[in-house]
Amino acid sequence: MRRVVITGLGIVSPVGNDVNTYWDNIINGNSGIDFISKFNTDDFKVKVAAEVKGFDPYLYYSEKSEIRRTDLYSQYAMAAATQAMEDSKLKDYNPKRLGVYVGSGIGGIETFVSETEKMINRGPSRISPFFIPMMIANMAAGNISIRFNAQGPSLAVVTACATSTHAIGEAFRAIKHGYADAIIAGGSEAAICPLAIASFANCMALSFSQDPKTASIPFDKRRDGFVMGEGAAVVILEDYEHAKARGAKIYAEISGYGNTSDAFHVTAPHPEAEGGTTAIKLAIEEANISDLNNIYINAHGTSTPLNDKAETKAIKNALGESAKTAMISSTKSMTGHMLGAAGAAEAIASVLAIKNNIAPPTVGYEVPDPECDLDYVPNKKREAIINTALSISLGFGGHNACIALKKYEE
Repeated sequence: MRRVVITGLGIVSPVGNDVNTYWDNIINGNSGIDFISKFNTDDFKVKVAAEVKGFDPYLYYSEKSEIRRTDLYSQYAMAAATQAMEDSKLKDYNPKRLGVYVGSGIGGIETFVSETEKMINRGPSRISPFFIPMMIANMAAGNISIRFNAQGPSLAVVTACATSTHAIGEAFRAIKHGYADAIIAGGSEAAICPLAIASFANCMALSFSQDPKTASIPFDKRRDGFVMGEGAAVVILEDYEHAKARGAKIYAEISGYGNTSDAFHVTAPHPEAEGGTTAIKLAIEEANISDLNNIYINAHGTSTPLNDKAETKAIKNALGESAKTAMISSTKSMTGHMLGAAGAAEAIASVLAIKNNIAPPTVGYEVPDPECDLDYVPNKKREAIINTALSISLGFGGHNACIALKKYEE
């Protein structure tokens, strides 16, 4: 069983389009949530979202035609993957031993909407021949594999909000069991559009708050739904011996992974948090974590009434008395919910928490909820020795994922 380490990070997010900017804003509590600018919201109950700002695809594509043939979610993914590969300095690799595990919860929904409008208004002859390869949720992984000649295992996970945590976890297992030397892993999403906002709003998932500062307030008693975010996040996972042989910079070690299903409801978590509890326990067991005290947890923390309550219960069930000493934060309080990209963005926050010994805050937290009674690192970052972290994701359909990370030691 091989050790697996993280050697590269890349991100496009509502709080920064590179890792340093993202981390600086996260630890300083700077939120990327604001009023929606992508479309007119006069007829919508939802007014706020966490949009990516100032993204320039020409930093990652040389041809305008290539950009026109690529959905925004795939552009975000390419940007994050390019950053991560440059950060890792992974160059002289065997292409048959480099994989790509990059997923999306929804895929190219903007392309789907625009082409549907063409079909209705202008007829079938006007549909783009690139419609399908722009829309499908595996194409970000496909485009990344082409860009980097990654001929090893390739997998595009689609498990809603748990997508990119599952992608990282499955990539970890593939390297651990010898199927690849390195894998580009993560997720991407670009779903801030009228159709998606209306749909999530009508199933009562989104916050109706018209104050960007109080729209995403995980674990706070006033919470009323999540805020839609967007972006992409990618990490480079690598076999430890492979990384060591080339003198790679190592951020942290990934050492455990849990993957379960609630088998309960299409949107609501199990009220007893059985699936989430088991996913956390499996990650801890595989990582062989003996001391659960003072652990850092990047929670799924969506700011929905049911999720935050169930996740708190899962953490308590899995950690027992040690749950009281855990430092827990939801970075969704600043990034909103990046859907298929959320888990990877939060994995990056967890990696940097370990590397820098800083627990990011949960901003906007003011009114405690008796059913969410743990330490959520309210409003200000906390400096502490962090040797172990868990990153939890809980998706629609009952999908649960948890990865365990450790401070790197030779």
